[in-house]
Amino acid sequence: MVEVTEVEQRIERAPAPLEAHLAFLLSDLTGGGVQRMVTILAKALATRGARVDVVVCEPQGELSRDLPAEIDVVPLRRCDPLRARLAVWRADRTAARLLARPMLSPRRGSKSLSYLPSLAEYLRTARPDTLFAATPYLNIEAVLARRLAAVPTRIVLSERNHFSSGKPRKDWRRRHLGQAMRHAYLEADAIVAVSDGVASDLASAIGIPRAAITTLYNPTLTPDFAARLAAPIAHPRLFDGPPVILSVGRLAHQKDHPTLLRAFAEVRARRPLRLAIGGKGSPKQVARVHELADQLGIRADVEVLGFLPNPVPYMARAAVFVLSSCFEGFPNVLLEALASGVPVVSTDCPSGPREILDDGAYGPLVEVGDHAALAEAIARTLDDPPEPERLKARAAAFDYETAIARYQAVLLGEAPALR
Repeated sequence: MVEVTEVEQRIERAPAPLEAHLAFLLSDLTGGGVQRMVTILAKALATRGARVDVVVCEPQGELSRDLPAEIDVVPLRRCDPLRARLAVWRADRTAARLLARPMLSPRRGSKSLSYLPSLAEYLRTARPDTLFAATPYLNIEAVLARRLAAVPTRIVLSERNHFSSGKPRKDWRRRHLGQAMRHAYLEADAIVAVSDGVASDLASAIGIPRAAITTLYNPTLTPDFAARLAAPIAHPRLFDGPPVILSVGRLAHQKDHPTLLRAFAEVRARRPLRLAIGGKGSPKQVARVHELADQLGIRADVEVLGFLPNPVPYMARAAVFVLSSCFEGFPNVLLEALASGVPVVSTDCPSGPREILDDGAYGPLVEVGDHAALAEAIARTLDDPPEPERLKARAAAFDYETAIARYQAVLLGEAPALR
């Protein structure tokens, strides 16, 4: 087994020219974090000369408009459930029982499994040099599709979130999905994670060697970052009054907006302040935020902005940016906030914030779910904000060109083969 330190050395000397056929597998083209980062990577590698396919189960979504003409969007075809089940059995008969429960469960199983035969057909006909996938179920299906297609395509699997802290039913996920992941991941040519915390957790949770996983940070700060920072905002009057605390993240359990609201209520009781929350949410989720704000007596000071295609200019105008998540993988918004020069406060959630903020040197880290500690950190940061240039310098350590070069090296085979 090649150690990660050796892998990093190989990555650093990866060649710049790129002549390869690369495929990126996605469930859809909505504006989620996985989709945005994968499309950024695909566009960057296409500009470096690669032939790039974005292979997608559902081609709809706002990101479809952002892909340049030189990238081929390849929609997969859905098949009937019986054919999908037979495809799993044909791909890996010895492990069919191991894969059955996590992949085929009606309630918790894969939502993308019905695209497996079409993915195998794509690999058989297009024969890309590398297929990159980035969520647990799609990762497993990428390995199964290569088995079905019987092609030499290199498989690179990416873990984007903290598996152990992820969705509900953690015991079921670890016992059933984790076993299926281990079986499939060890068949991949490379495994990458978006942070050291995610890599260590994945190794421990599913039982694979830590040395088999390479950490590759997201290429978050794209070359157009300065233009994004200078762009106009849709809610200019938001910043006309008291200082604004900003949080950006979909209205989901993972982002823990109740703790954010309770912390804000404590700080607001002592000084004029507003809270703005940017992020996609259903009407029911928005109503829950408003209901808790009513209960806390802060409804007039809370603004739910909805999905922000470009949150960066909002960050530049905010007094403090707050990440209140229960878990993450590599929170891109936290890095964008630093690059915008806004002071940040974050929960010390697994994983990513501690790595981005260098153990709290560039912003306070507080315990997950502790609204009192979060309120204290926000108040302290308002009273004594750090120098914007210092925050921007920290963000610059996560360099875009370095990130792309490292991904390129792994996709081309500079990381060790596991087979």
